[in-house]
Amino acid sequence: MDIREFIRNNIVILDGGTGTVLHSRGLKAGEATESWNLTHPEEIVRLHKEYFDAGSNIVFTNTFGATALKYDDETLEKLIASALDSAKKARDASIGTQEKFIGFDIGSLGVLLKPFGELDFEDAVSAFAKVIKLAVKYGAEIIGIETMNDGYETKAALLAAKESCDLPVMVSNAYSADGKLMTGASPEAMAAMLEGMGADIIGANCSLGPEQLRGVMEKLLESSSVPVSFKPNAGLPKTDNGETYYDITPEQFVESVSDLVRCGVRVVGGCCGTTPEYIRLLSKAVKNLTPVPIKEKNNTVIASYDHAVYFGNSPLLIGERINPTGKKRLKQALIENDIQYILNEGVSQQDKGVDILDVNVGLPDIDERRMLTDAVCELQSVTSLPLQIDTSDTVAMESALRRYNGKAMINSVNGKEESMKAVFPIAKKYGGVVVALTLDENGIPKTVEGRLAIAEKIIRVAAEYGISRKNIIFDTLAMTISADSSAAVVTLKSLREIKENLGCNTVLGVSNVSFGLPERDILNSNFFALALENGLSAAIMNPFSVPMMRTYYSFRALHGMDDNCLKYIEFASANPMAVQTASVTEVKKEEGSSALQKAVINGFREAAGKEAEAMLQSVAPLDIVQNEIIPALNIVGKGFEEKRYFLPQLLMSAEAAKSAFEKIKTVLSNSNEEKKDSFPIVIATVKGDIHDIGKNIVRLLLENYGFDVTDLGKDVEPERVLEAVRETGARLVGLSALMTTTVPAMEETIKLLHEKEPQVKIVVGGAVLNKEYAERIGADAYSPDAMETVRYAERLKG
Repeated sequence: MDIREFIRNNIVILDGGTGTVLHSRGLKAGEATESWNLTHPEEIVRLHKEYFDAGSNIVFTNTFGATALKYDDETLEKLIASALDSAKKARDASIGTQEKFIGFDIGSLGVLLKPFGELDFEDAVSAFAKVIKLAVKYGAEIIGIETMNDGYETKAALLAAKESCDLPVMVSNAYSADGKLMTGASPEAMAAMLEGMGADIIGANCSLGPEQLRGVMEKLLESSSVPVSFKPNAGLPKTDNGETYYDITPEQFVESVSDLVRCGVRVVGGCCGTTPEYIRLLSKAVKNLTPVPIKEKNNTVIASYDHAVYFGNSPLLIGERINPTGKKRLKQALIENDIQYILNEGVSQQDKGVDILDVNVGLPDIDERRMLTDAVCELQSVTSLPLQIDTSDTVAMESALRRYNGKAMINSVNGKEESMKAVFPIAKKYGGVVVALTLDENGIPKTVEGRLAIAEKIIRVAAEYGISRKNIIFDTLAMTISADSSAAVVTLKSLREIKENLGCNTVLGVSNVSFGLPERDILNSNFFALALENGLSAAIMNPFSVPMMRTYYSFRALHGMDDNCLKYIEFASANPMAVQTASVTEVKKEEGSSALQKAVINGFREAAGKEAEAMLQSVAPLDIVQNEIIPALNIVGKGFEEKRYFLPQLLMSAEAAKSAFEKIKTVLSNSNEEKKDSFPIVIATVKGDIHDIGKNIVRLLLENYGFDVTDLGKDVEPERVLEAVRETGARLVGLSALMTTTVPAMEETIKLLHEKEPQVKIVVGGAVLNKEYAERIGADAYSPDAMETVRYAERLKG
């Protein structure tokens, strides 16, 4: 049977844990799980067969850790070839009578991508593509991308799969207890991006037990129009007499997962701690359940790296100021490659309360492809708002969309055959909501009927490319009334017709209506109100226009979109030139903060360096650190702890602080002023674990807070950690582990340090740990995130 057809029509049973089971069967602490493909292939065949015999429809290969960054080409191919050969042998030997397929398992590369890490996006795509091509060569039938805790890396893996093969792709992310990925993405944001890019199955796995992930699954089911998968852990890890176990029994696991199948989950299995017995009972429990039909959600939605934005409920604001048309200063900035000016424009509009940023850098004097791509990447490093990629250059459009982290708004396509032929394939490949202009080869129709006909044509052609109308938003084109007194009437009626008769959302560049006339804000704000009454979904506008913002807040209050009129009251009570959202007011605009503090808070690396350099002319270096940089980092750190900021903002703030520190270090190295109160810390990812994302984040933050950090890297032997403690006189050691199979190596390291250097404190962290488990293996502290490690170090330092 065709695997896609099987998935559409059945409840699909996956396998369970691999590493945790192999560890119970002799896999040593720190030993790479995938190495058993070559050294113990009979054990891999045995485990796969047990899962097939238990009822699994899809068993994934033992290749989670087999990455192109970890192995040379020859070894990598041998590992993958052996893994797929073992899966085939297991299927052939299985006594199960169900449909059986072989999936190829892909895990994280273990490093953060730029701008938050060192790995370039295209290098990540290439690394994933290398293993996927080998999987196809040796007979995989479905690609499984799993346990991803970074949305950008997830995109790189899915893009590699789509470009390297035509197999179905299942994408599963690891969500934390707060219901988000490590880098801040919500389930709705991931569903928007992954479904937009064509993932066949989306879901969640690992990290927690089924009940702790119920909220995540409910959000995925509400957001997704494709099958949803679920592979939770068997609860949380615990230890008893030195043995690790998970605290949810097979019966408890099956009860929770089966209930979610009844709610609509289609693809189920288990992750860490689950065994063939869990899968046998799960298969039996769901055998007679009727699959819940998968319904089209019809959500018009875009997403940034951390949140989704939905069209159609409340009008949305799209900031228009990153567009050189009529803006001399922005034109100058683009010609001079002044990215900082663009970042300032983006952040200032975010502070004014827009929902989306338009990004247009089209000038004849620049390389638009490079500039647009750079602007998109840099803006996403300092703002969490979704972006509208605004260009008529399809080469620039594709380049920017490829690097965009999320699901973007694409501006634009029109009814010309040439335009649709160029834009729709790009939109289909990368996902996005396409702005469609109601014009064609004959120009802009003067009538409502003409614009409606073009909209209908665009919908028909888009469908031929596999793009549904939910991913098209129509611009009925606001024309200046100074040239045609009926222009606004036609635009407004066209809005209503498209909204009511075609069921599509709409957008307008509102200010065009007043071109050539005096006191334009008067016309613009009144036209805006009329457009909203006629069904306008989003406006491309200037958020610094007080009359426009008055119209917006008034409309929402009058239409019951503003609970207790709180936003309206906030706007009306404030200085008209300082309208802020509450979170921005609290965190970003602290009264009296200096230019350097603002640069650090906003993550402006270049500006932070320049401000520090200027301040050094009159302020002592260490005073700048203590009175400027550390307070700014604390503002962002507090926002992170209170869930108002997420990891990307925390990292970019740290990078900005680092830029300032570099200037300060230069002065310190040329003076007699020395760093005081040194507090040496050693950090490492434990033996056998090659994932060092979390450790690297901890290092960056600790260094910015003035700690003397020795980073031993990844896959570090316990003896090397002890040696580094003695060499540096470290008072604190930080240990990281992502994989369950490497936790014993962490315990071994802790035991050695406590025995040989009992005065040293040890803090641990990683996706497989929790406070109770950390205590059981002897750690002095557990850190759920990087900021908590900083706080713990500060408490020790006193």
